[in-house]
Amino acid sequence: MSASIFLRGFDMPESSTHREDTKTRLIEAAGDVFAQHGFRASTVRQICKRARTHVGSVNYHFRDKKGLYEAVFGYSLQLAASKYPPDLGLTQEATAEEKLRAYIHSFLLRFMAEGLPAWHGKLMAQEIAEPSGAFDQVLENSIRPLYTYLAGIVRELMHEEKSPDGDESETTFLTALSIVGQCLHHHTARHIIEALRPPSFDPTRIERIADHITRFSLGGILALAPGAPLAKEKRV
Repeated sequence: MSASIFLRGFDMPESSTHREDTKTRLIEAAGDVFAQHGFRASTVRQICKRARTHVGSVNYHFRDKKGLYEAVFGYSLQLAASKYPPDLGLTQEATAEEKLRAYIHSFLLRFMAEGLPAWHGKLMAQEIAEPSGAFDQVLENSIRPLYTYLAGIVRELMHEEKSPDGDESETTFLTALSIVGQCLHHHTARHIIEALRPPSFDPTRIERIADHITRFSLGGILALAPGAPLAKEKRV
């Protein structure tokens, strides 16, 4: 599955000229600043000082701070999706269980593995916790396609037909959110987890976490699937 499916409207900066090199420096410096302070508290002056360029360069290359923030997300998300695509290179013959495991593993890798800008995971968490003025584009260009892909996997595991209006059931929606929530917790609570269980989040441990979340989620899906006792219970 091509990473471009999940990145509509985002472009990677080129660095073959001095002009493009300035854009790249601004994006990389802005990533650090936005991840540390958030979109609203960050200033163009802070970013330009770190990028070693004058403040007018942001307006020249990106229109304004919001345009720069959108470019930072495009740069970061394209790197992440190219390195760790949601299907991790599975073939079309892959089972729904294999696709779920790959999705979970890729999610964890995009937030916690090496090989991406140090600020990538923190920036993503910052946007989720406190959506910026650029959230609408982030939602449509990245979050929604990733959610739609995961919801399709959950529907397949639950043997649920897609409704005529294209929306998934409430159970599928909540199940997809539960899977994402498990993955995000290992990033947002990383320091607490490391204090409780000191080994770092190396590739082997990330693999084990992916296996656990997959097995845990499959158990929940089995309990919630149509016909399962839990699915028949009436809740207040």
